[in-house]
Amino acid sequence: MPIAKSPSDRLDIDALLKGMFDAAIAIAQPAARIPQFLPEPPRGRLIVIGAGKASAAMARAFEDHWPGRIEGLVVTRYGYAVPCERIEIVEAAHPVPDENGLVAATRIMDMVRGLTEDDLVVCLISGGGSALLPLPMAGLTLADKQRINQALLDCGASISEMNCVRRHLSAIKGGRLAAACYPARVVNLLISDVPADGVHDIASGPTVADPTSCADALAIVARYGIDLPPQAHAILSDSHTETPKPGDPRLARVQTHLIATPQMALEAAADYAARLDVPAHILSDAVEGEARDVGKVMAAIARQVARGDKPFSAPCVILSGGETTVTVRGTGRGGRNVEFLLSLGIALNGEKRVHALAGDTDGVDGREEIAGALLRPDTLERARIKGRPPMTCLENNDAHGFFQVLGDSVITGPTMTNVNDFRAIYIGASENKQPTGNGEPHAPSA
Repeated sequence: MPIAKSPSDRLDIDALLKGMFDAAIAIAQPAARIPQFLPEPPRGRLIVIGAGKASAAMARAFEDHWPGRIEGLVVTRYGYAVPCERIEIVEAAHPVPDENGLVAATRIMDMVRGLTEDDLVVCLISGGGSALLPLPMAGLTLADKQRINQALLDCGASISEMNCVRRHLSAIKGGRLAAACYPARVVNLLISDVPADGVHDIASGPTVADPTSCADALAIVARYGIDLPPQAHAILSDSHTETPKPGDPRLARVQTHLIATPQMALEAAADYAARLDVPAHILSDAVEGEARDVGKVMAAIARQVARGDKPFSAPCVILSGGETTVTVRGTGRGGRNVEFLLSLGIALNGEKRVHALAGDTDGVDGREEIAGALLRPDTLERARIKGRPPMTCLENNDAHGFFQVLGDSVITGPTMTNVNDFRAIYIGASENKQPTGNGEPHAPSA
């Protein structure tokens, strides 16, 4: 449907923000991206494997455009399965792994052993694949991995730090899956959900070389005071358990393509805004740090634009992506995007011309089936009327509870892709400089 306009014929800001979010999701759909990266057919077998929130949709897109014989298995999050005829789809838990993921990871490793130089393995990887491929190193149990994973999620570690530890405690990540495929050719088709598109961090890099070390993982564990089981500490202290490194001959026949990225999604959102005559400025696709701290920084930028037309002239939209973190202190229902948004709102304190949307492009922020939320100038006032003190909710990590009471949650359902966080801040012009918007573009369906 077209962008709606208010009775005063001015741009509908909520519709603008949601339209940009939809555009970011639409550009990264597997059905649109996979056909551009189909490999040359092999002389031998073609095996398709993969993991991630978008992996089932990627498998379906691959099937739809590959006429020959296929066999394989991909594992996706519960609720993200897409029917396939030739590739088996398995569902498992995310963000804390479960038995289904363990069984799927074991089966994938068994499937790629004993291949020849004539065979081809196509690996479909997207965000979420790390939790969906839990194959512990010898001596560790699934329960050990679950406890370590939960500690990493709660401590405020960055995604790069979390994945470094995960790789070195896994029998499948950090290039070990690619090594198991040798001597077959491996083609990786990746949807990036990590800052700077580090391929070793996408699902903890099961089919690419690992540039980090066990010593790096131990330093991260020490930095955040994570209590490791004795066997996990022993693995990280043993140089013989290292992951395959750049230059490893077993990875010489691996080819990697990034088929969708956060920057691509932000550019699609900016294009959408431009079609409504609203300038959009991309700050970065790789913003990291505590969500509440990033919220304060973005609020300072938005106020500067609203009050002084610097560094950008209003009206405009400020876009950013990346992956913030949350150090869990409270008992509320939260996620990094809504925590960012609540912190942004508190710092803005009702700034009259600033609206925002923050959401996870996979449709799930934290553990909630909620992508994110909308922030308006009257958000804090409405929350106080409903008995939801903003700072109390922030300190209790209860941003989902805060926005849900207001009816301002953004719910997309499974989006079948994952290009990380999306943040859009709209700063309106002064009263004598308000945009009208042309109302022409249509919001792409996610």
